[in-house]
Amino acid sequence: MPALYIGHGAPMLLDDPIWSGELAQIAKDLPRPKAILIVSAHWESAPITLSNVQANAPLVYDFYGFDQKYYEMTYNSPEATTLAQKVAALMPANEPIHQSNRGLDHGAWIPLKIMYPDADIPVLQMSMPTSNPYLLMELGKRLQPLRDEGILIIGSGFMTHGLPYLRNWSINADAPTWSSDFDQWAAEAMATGDIDELANFKSKAPGMPYAHPTVEHFTPLFITLGASQTPDLAPKTLIEGYFMGLSKRSIMVS
Repeated sequence: MPALYIGHGAPMLLDDPIWSGELAQIAKDLPRPKAILIVSAHWESAPITLSNVQANAPLVYDFYGFDQKYYEMTYNSPEATTLAQKVAALMPANEPIHQSNRGLDHGAWIPLKIMYPDADIPVLQMSMPTSNPYLLMELGKRLQPLRDEGILIIGSGFMTHGLPYLRNWSINADAPTWSSDFDQWAAEAMATGDIDELANFKSKAPGMPYAHPTVEHFTPLFITLGASQTPDLAPKTLIEGYFMGLSKRSIMVS
């Protein structure tokens, strides 16, 4: 099973036929996962904590000012206890996994409603315990054996996320230079397998800090890269282009 880094967008992604169509096609092209483990930009917590494992776990509506319909949406996925046990077994004895009753946040359930709308695959969200790229890659490497069991690992973020600096909020807005420059830099670094360049994005990437005034939407990428079984090969680009001027670049590693 491959591993993904996807842009999850805002709730109105669900009404964007182009981007939602791209995400839906990704799911159609993949083998059907036995379960899904997702790390979202919207849950930073240490030590590592897992979401509610019960069937039909409630969602987290962690967004404000949107149409009421988005706050009434559900995603009633099956029980994920077995997946939680598998994840816990991959962690060192001195780094125990914590269990919570937290539901899936919008970085998880919004793309999954598009990719797997029947909600018939067990889903578990794992908190992102650090913003250190190298430590996140180590975590991704620990999770790598899950792929051999048919479990889909997803890092969910946004390749650029400079919301405070947007001036045109239309879906088809031109990308600001800080967004397009960062996106191109990241694409080139991934194409050459330059992990050190990517890891030092704060100082080396053009467009900083505007592209990421906070880093949590970029750093899930390192979970995905760490989970790669072929780190010397460039990731495959699945989606590129812009949404409100922000890069929606999404990739797959083998």
